[in-house]
Amino acid sequence: MTIVSTEHRMAGLSSGSHDSGAGEGPLVGHGSLASVWPDFLVGQTDHPVRVLLVDDDAHIRLVIAQELMADPRTLVVAQASSLREGRKAIKQHEFDVLLVDLHLGDGEGFELLDYLKTVRPSAEAVVISVMENEDEVLRAFELGATGYLGKNSWFGNYAQAVLQVVNGGASITPTLARRLLQRFDKTHADPPKRQEPAEAELLSDREKDVLRMVAGGYTTAEIATNLRISTMTVNTHIRNIYRKLQVRTRAQAVRFASLRGLF
Repeated sequence: MTIVSTEHRMAGLSSGSHDSGAGEGPLVGHGSLASVWPDFLVGQTDHPVRVLLVDDDAHIRLVIAQELMADPRTLVVAQASSLREGRKAIKQHEFDVLLVDLHLGDGEGFELLDYLKTVRPSAEAVVISVMENEDEVLRAFELGATGYLGKNSWFGNYAQAVLQVVNGGASITPTLARRLLQRFDKTHADPPKRQEPAEAELLSDREKDVLRMVAGGYTTAEIATNLRISTMTVNTHIRNIYRKLQVRTRAQAVRFASLRGLF
């Protein structure tokens, strides 16, 4: 696990393009961005948003950490390369936003999202992933994530994502948002239709005999006596009738069978 200090960030910035802002007071480090960043929002140069980064790819961690540290409104306080290290880091470090990959070498980032709710309930979570899988996105959101970024997306901006979620917003790449909207439209285009019993699920002759006697008002014991079978067998037939006709009571079964001409 690697802890990144403020001194490391300032050292990294000393040779970067942000030097042109030196001596400009509160605008130092992010130029035009600072000029439109209100002082009432979370993420100021004197109190940056603290980030915990968890990813098993060392190169990806370096790239993301450099981008975050290049913006004085965000600060990487710790990094972890596995599920085990991630759990330890969540417990040990104070942070505002968790940036986590879903597919770690020793497990899934979903576990860290769930763990985060217990240990750091006030912290936000943003998922970073190579794949933009809709099912994974929805599961991550169900576990409390408020952002999802594709590592290969042209629209990815990690510092901006961190600042968005910590200020009450959500961060998701436009392409993924569009796909989720299209999926939502397809899901809600037509109301679900009641599934009728399949032909293979039609009642057997014995089940029809049982249902006729149920319709005639016979008790389970009387049906068993008349058909010369056990009461247990009668109850089994009735359960099968309920399942096949998708009903819950004897009255519903009789009515459904009558309307469908099953006897």
